[in-house]
Amino acid sequence: MALDTKERPATTETGGIAADRLRSIIERVERLEEERRALGSDIKDIFAEAKSAGFDVKVLRQVIRIRKQEPADVEEQETLLDLYRRALGM
Repeated sequence: MALDTKERPATTETGGIAADRLRSIIERVERLEEERRALGSDIKDIFAEAKSAGFDVKVLRQVIRIRKQEPADVEEQETLLDLYRRALGM
């Protein structure tokens, strides 16, 4: 007599797959996705706060993106941007 899926022990292997390990992985990913949604909501709230304080959110996002880069890369980009602007008479 075969066991119902719900009656199988957590360590049962089905088709060569350890069900407990698979369940653990899936549950960890689901928890992290929930945390990511919560963090995204928190970040959105911070940007709303910054906007209400008179800050330009688009510029704040650019500053954050720049701060993630290596200083040498930022310097190179700024040099090229300046060069391109001068070439266009800006």
